[in-house]
Amino acid sequence: TLEQAFSGSKAKIQFPTSIVCETCDGSGAKKGSKPTTCATCRGAGQVSFRQGFFQMSRTCPECGGAGQVIADKCRDCSGHGRKRHTKVLDVNIPAGVDEGTRLRLAGEGEAGAHGGESGDLFVFVSVKPHPIFKRDNLTLALDVPVGMLDAALGAEVELPTIDGGKTMLKIPAGSQPGETIRLPGFGMPALNRPRDRGDLQVRLQVEIPTNLDKSQRQALESLRSSLAATRGVEGFRSRLRKFWG
Repeated sequence: TLEQAFSGSKAKIQFPTSIVCETCDGSGAKKGSKPTTCATCRGAGQVSFRQGFFQMSRTCPECGGAGQVIADKCRDCSGHGRKRHTKVLDVNIPAGVDEGTRLRLAGEGEAGAHGGESGDLFVFVSVKPHPIFKRDNLTLALDVPVGMLDAALGAEVELPTIDGGKTMLKIPAGSQPGETIRLPGFGMPALNRPRDRGDLQVRLQVEIPTNLDKSQRQALESLRSSLAATRGVEGFRSRLRKFWG
């Protein structure tokens, strides 16, 4: 969730992988026996051959490039030194992860062949959409409905914050529909830099009242007649007069 991406969390994951065979400790040989040097490639893993004027090499067909052969194979892994296993891990999700963030877990991947080192596991993070906040990198966006009179006269509204808290937003008098108010430091933390936080962008959605009763309509009519036309309205009317000649 976005809240977990903000604060960091832990996730339990389960996945199929190859692990070192515990019976033979990855050697592939039956307990009490050992692999022997391949007689075909003499332990090199490759054999040379001539093709025309060129000296070439290829993987040894006898040992498959391992340089050793197993005469008496381990029954549990059939001589592979590895076996399939369902692994369960608790993964630490750091604060600030975003959609597609890749986490590298060293040594938690597939076991190496013939007792070699294990590879790495890469975990890709997916963040669920939030019902209130929208995210763009470190910036959070929040649409807030505001009454027409609150936008005209100014007001204070209580807003939620991504950490589960609250903050007060002062709406300036004369705020316009779609106007954005920025709250620094109320956004998402930067990955590996949790003290660096983005902003919260609050977009004002000014709501026009509908279904007015008679007294409300009379009050607004009286208000309209008492207000002078705005600069934008006068400018538009002037452009219309010029357009119409």
